[in-house]
Amino acid sequence: MLAHMGFGTRKEVRQLIKGKQVKVNDNIITKQGLHVDPEKDEIIVSGEQVEYVEFVYLLLNKPANYITATYDHHDLTVIDLVPFEYSHYDLAPVGRLDKDTEGLVLLTNDGQVNHLITSPKNDIRKTYEADVSGEVMIAHIEEFQQGITLDDGYKTKAAQLEIITSSPTTSRIRLSITEGKFHQVKRMFRAIGMEVLYLKRTHIGELRLDSALDVGEIRQVNEDEMQWIDNIKEGE
Repeated sequence: MLAHMGFGTRKEVRQLIKGKQVKVNDNIITKQGLHVDPEKDEIIVSGEQVEYVEFVYLLLNKPANYITATYDHHDLTVIDLVPFEYSHYDLAPVGRLDKDTEGLVLLTNDGQVNHLITSPKNDIRKTYEADVSGEVMIAHIEEFQQGITLDDGYKTKAAQLEIITSSPTTSRIRLSITEGKFHQVKRMFRAIGMEVLYLKRTHIGELRLDSALDVGEIRQVNEDEMQWIDNIKEGE
């Protein structure tokens, strides 16, 4: 448990125990194999009370040029942006954003939540804002609602398209989808003869990109956001 909480490697934790730096319920521990219940037992390391956290949920405002993965041989990943205090958790991004796409990424070590949010059958909306080449018109809203046939023949599920601004050369739109196909937003617009020039994710379900979160910054979810995650886990 102490290694999981970032008090050191297993070897380093053994040294803490050997050095009588660990107390459980006010008793100095000398054997590393002691089983504890972190919700009931008081655990103190070097005078510091341990507050056990099993799962963490972090919101990242992803910059461009970072891979949404846990590791990459050539490029920096979103995990490289995680502050040291969370580095001992086995974090993974929930879903993917393209390398050049910015915006909201949820990072967690909760595999259940990762699966529930990314599974298309749960219909959790991911919302994007994009600049696209060409004039997006009212007719396109219905076309996206009916589903767009991609270059491989796959027809997407219904998508909600909103026009923010539109001109003959460039339009700004908002798009909500419940899937996460490879390059899906870009391919949907390419299917109607337009190119995505800039793309940013703003929402994952009820999680929204915090305007106070600078590009590249991370924070833990707040109580309201955690309530939505708990509801997802409970199937609400």
